[in-house]
Amino acid sequence: MGYPEITPSGDLRVAPRVTIAAGDIRLRVTTPGGPGGQHANRTQTRVIASVHVDDATSLRDEVRERLRERLGPIVSASASTSRSQARNREDAMARLGRKIAEALVDQPRRRATRPTTSSVERRLSEKKRRSSTKATRRARDDD
Repeated sequence: MGYPEITPSGDLRVAPRVTIAAGDIRLRVTTPGGPGGQHANRTQTRVIASVHVDDATSLRDEVRERLRERLGPIVSASASTSRSQARNREDAMARLGRKIAEALVDQPRRRATRPTTSSVERRLSEKKRRSSTKATRRARDDD
């Protein structure tokens, strides 16, 4: 079972314990834009799926806070790669789910490190060697 997945009821399951109710997801359709002639200009196949984090009643408070902190008050994703509105709806929902799932993953804290003594020495010796190489290219004023 891979995440994100759309349940038969239309809910978006993002993680084992995080599901966004279908009523919290807003779908909007527009014309796709770009080249494509009359078909692209007249059919509404582009789908924009969005979740207003503060209004989503299906999210726990800690999940809502993390999403607001990392993605902002409105999380959205769009799809317009297909000529089918249904296919674009699935793609937009999947993209929205991946975006939310990535925001919920805990990133490990970075530990500050310092370069080793030998790496500092190698760097400085390389700088000295390069400097001497460039010094031999300069015109001499000894004459």
